[in-house]
Amino acid sequence: LLAFEQERVTFRWKDYAHGGKQGQMTLGATEFLRRFFLHVLPKSFVRIRHFGLLANRFRASHLALCRQLLISTSSTQQEAKTQQIHAEGSSLWHCPHGGATMVVIQRFTAAELSACMYFDSS
Repeated sequence: LLAFEQERVTFRWKDYAHGGKQGQMTLGATEFLRRFFLHVLPKSFVRIRHFGLLANRFRASHLALCRQLLISTSSTQQEAKTQQIHAEGSSLWHCPHGGATMVVIQRFTAAELSACMYFDSS
C-alpha cells in the first residue's frame, strides 16, 4: 500500500504478463477490499499449489519412481506388443463352434446400446 486518502487506496502491483513490470493503481476503498478478499480463502480451507505426483510431501520419491518407470518403458512396450499379438490370436476372436475368425460388422455407442435394449413385451 502506498497511500490511503479520502476513501481512495493507492497501491503498487506487479504485471507478470509484461516481464514483472510494476505499476501503481488507485481504487475506491470498497473496490480495493473486494479485490483483496478474492485472494483470501474461507476459514478451514487450505491452498493447494501442487497435488498428486508433485505434492511436496512425496515429491522426491514420486519423481524417482517416475524416472525409474520411464527408463523401463522400452522393455514394457516390447512386452505389450507381444501380449497384443497373443491376444489377437486367442480364442476370443474365433467362433467357438466352427473355429472361424470373427469379423466385426458394426460397433455401437453407449447411447445406441441403451436404445436397443428396449423390449416390447406385448
